[in-house]
Amino acid sequence: MAKGSIIELHRNSGNWNKIVGDIVKLERKIFPKHESLATLFDQELRKKNSGLLYLDLDGEVVGYAMYSWPSSLSALITKLAVKEEWRRQGHGEALLKAAIEKCRTRKVSRILLHVDPTRTPALTLYTKQGFQVDTLVEAYYSSDRNAYRMYLDFDSN
Repeated sequence: MAKGSIIELHRNSGNWNKIVGDIVKLERKIFPKHESLATLFDQELRKKNSGLLYLDLDGEVVGYAMYSWPSSLSALITKLAVKEEWRRQGHGEALLKAAIEKCRTRKVSRILLHVDPTRTPALTLYTKQGFQVDTLVEAYYSSDRNAYRMYLDFDSN
């Protein structure tokens, strides 16, 4: 894995517009229009119960993880993406681990996420980190695309 830094984007950050702009471009490139948060990204990130980590490699945003904690019981990983040319190098795993740790600091007992069952590399990544399939959610992404809802429970210790 090329050396980079995982950085938490803070609301009062001087580089907010640049980073959000870079992530919106990445979001539009990776996700179909109906799955993209590109038009709502800035608004979503300004919510008090959400956070974003991004991977910076020599000034380039090559991936990000967005998460939220809608309740005191659970958190959600709402987005995880890595630029295509940087995939399969451990960047997604590093971002996922960092997002899990951020969620853990919220003292939640469970993290949830959704993933397309046909995205084998993503399923493998989530399973490797301890996520388990809870249920199949039909028509989650679109009328012909389902999702697995997956969860990771934390020990109560």
